Amino acid sequence: MNFDSWDDLRVALAVARSGTVSAAAETLGVHHATVIRRIDGLEAQLGVKLFQRHPRGYALTEAGRALLKVAGEADERFAQLAAWIAGGSDRIEGELVVTSLPELADVVMPRLVRLMRQHPGLRVNYVTDVRLFRLDAGEAHVAIRAGRQPTEPDYVVRPMGTMRHPIYAAPEYIAARGEVTDIAGHPLAVLGPQARNAPLMRWLEDRADPAQIVLTASDEAAREAVIRAGLAIGPLSPSRAEGLVEVMALPEWESRLWLVTHVDLHRTPKVGAAVAVLRGS
Repeated sequence: MNFDSWDDLRVALAVARSGTVSAAAETLGVHHATVIRRIDGLEAQLGVKLFQRHPRGYALTEAGRALLKVAGEADERFAQLAAWIAGGSDRIEGELVVTSLPELADVVMPRLVRLMRQHPGLRVNYVTDVRLFRLDAGEAHVAIRAGRQPTEPDYVVRPMGTMRHPIYAAPEYIAARGEVTDIAGHPLAVLGPQARNAPLMRWLEDRADPAQIVLTASDEAAREAVIRAGLAIGPLSPSRAEGLVEVMALPEWESRLWLVTHVDLHRTPKVGAAVAVLRGS
């Protein structure tokens, strides 16, 4: 297949997403006969049927599902690339994609709010996920990572401070169980498997009996609910621990935070402004 077929693929994608030729034609701003001609031409070029025609519309065949899955992924990549290129604007406006771990929202959002007030033309897409987003593929303009310093060659990395991981207990828990001096014998609510390499989780792995773990949750609100109910002790962000008692906190549990940008966008005004605010400048 040559590059001339991409327009045909985009037409086929539109039909697959809408289910009818008329809806696809309206979305694309072309005549419905053009849609039919392009699909027929694409099927002839490939030598397979991509759609089953029926009175209610067009349904994908197995070959059509396979081809358009790949085409859809390529279409998304082009959209990400367009957003990435838009990050190079000389103006501090438009879309800004910032990715972070879910538990950092209490730290990050006040800073992003300040950025948005300073630059009303920004549209911030704040994405929280445990996976590492690829800046070189245009998935984000700025990534906030925890742990070891990133070493990708095309990334610019700046320190953003540290993240504390104290262990908290509810006052009622301490009243019932007494002072917590170590974790032995205490039920635990811990971070999910994606955080297994966090300093605190490595520390707990060496010292906690698996039978002590009554909750494993990536969602910090879930851990907070169990800890506040007095059912366990466990780590929380200090910003979520109002009314709880900090029972343990070791310096080696702290995780370093890093601001990561791509070298091609690092010096653009929009990305530079975001980095400055997120670093607390």
